[in-house]
Amino acid sequence: MPFIPHTEQDIQKMLDVIGVASINDLFDEIPTHLRAKPLVGVPDGLTEMDMMRLMSDRAQQDEGALCFIGAGAYEHHIPAAVWDVAMRGEFLTAYTPYQAEASQGTLQLIYEYQSMICQLTAMDVSNASLYDGASGLAEAVLMSIRANRKSKSKKVLFAGTVHPLYQKVVTDIVSNQGISIEVMPIDPSNLSVDIDALKQYAEEDFAALVIPQPNFFGALESVDELTDWAQEKGMLVIGLVNPTALALFNPPGDWGQQGADIAVGEGQPLGIPLASGGPYFGFIACKQKLVRQMPGRIIGRTVDLEGKEGFTLTLQAREQHIRRSKATSNICTNQGLAVTAATIYMTLLGFEGLSRVAKSSHQNARQLLASLSDVEHVLSRSNTAFFHEFVIQLGDGEDGFAEGVLANMAEQGVLGGLDLSVFGADLKNCILVCATEVKTENDLTLYKSALVRAIKEVKDAC
Repeated sequence: MPFIPHTEQDIQKMLDVIGVASINDLFDEIPTHLRAKPLVGVPDGLTEMDMMRLMSDRAQQDEGALCFIGAGAYEHHIPAAVWDVAMRGEFLTAYTPYQAEASQGTLQLIYEYQSMICQLTAMDVSNASLYDGASGLAEAVLMSIRANRKSKSKKVLFAGTVHPLYQKVVTDIVSNQGISIEVMPIDPSNLSVDIDALKQYAEEDFAALVIPQPNFFGALESVDELTDWAQEKGMLVIGLVNPTALALFNPPGDWGQQGADIAVGEGQPLGIPLASGGPYFGFIACKQKLVRQMPGRIIGRTVDLEGKEGFTLTLQAREQHIRRSKATSNICTNQGLAVTAATIYMTLLGFEGLSRVAKSSHQNARQLLASLSDVEHVLSRSNTAFFHEFVIQLGDGEDGFAEGVLANMAEQGVLGGLDLSVFGADLKNCILVCATEVKTENDLTLYKSALVRAIKEVKDAC
């Protein structure tokens, strides 16, 4: 360990007592190739003063930029009351409710949160949350493998439009358990699932199909058609959803004739600041028949012998199950503070408020894309319905053109979007642009002018 509360003399005295020359000798039974390697990519530690100065500088840098980057983390207005309440001592210091009889407030809050998630997703039951959307999707995949007894394979089919980093996280988590992920091709004409490609999977055995809505490129998928096709083939359906979008579009529980089986997603849009990438929280919900396969903590409402209402942890979903083979989770958190903020956020806005946020975000994105239609060297790749993100292609095929344009826009104080070139050659010079409800008319105008200027200057420099 880099830090332990003992002096070198203390350590040596303890080693002498047990007859060991060094701490490394305590691990001599572990083969060298299995020992943890040094974290070469991690910089040296900082003093508290240096750390505070660094974070202050980064905060000032972030604050000054007008951000149009989405890709899974979204800038939404957070009412002041959300974190004013969440930062109260009784919430800020709340911990996982191991002692249910002494944690009624915490349990009730989580119960209310779960109820709201169920309403948003049109599912029967939800848990107390997960680390984030990506690890939540991995848990949903593991859940589908356990639950689909009809499938003889340990394979899950992914729409190619699932966030690439989500795909990587899921693969890293489940591959060591003999579970494989197969990715469907993307229709390049509309950046959504290639429906014609379903034919090639008709005779294969998959435990589940993962459908994003909206997808990584902001486009809306044909969720009803995909859901019915998958369930007809004996697959479970996992809906990977944006909670804000659920206030505007059909929830996973209403997809197709029977509805999706599991809904999962990233909860950051529900009152959690961008915060340079975290901490966030994931959510998961499912149909009642799958509740015993759900990971994490599940809170129920009941009455005691005197008829008084109470809240309690239900089932045995935790990873600490005495029979480890019966455990349904490899997580150990309820992301309590983030969930508290999300609950307050959803309570304050209500369904009408969430709908207004979703509609305003959608309108701003449409307005921004429309304003770019007359900009030279800008081509829209979003040729189907989308939510609050869209894809544009820049330039005439020059290598690194979009990268140069985005760098130029950043110098102007505008973060113009996410360069998609790193995710495949077919996305060369494509950028993913996001506009939420916080963007004003002036912001949209500023984006266009910054983009026009950046394209001209990069072209002139070539």
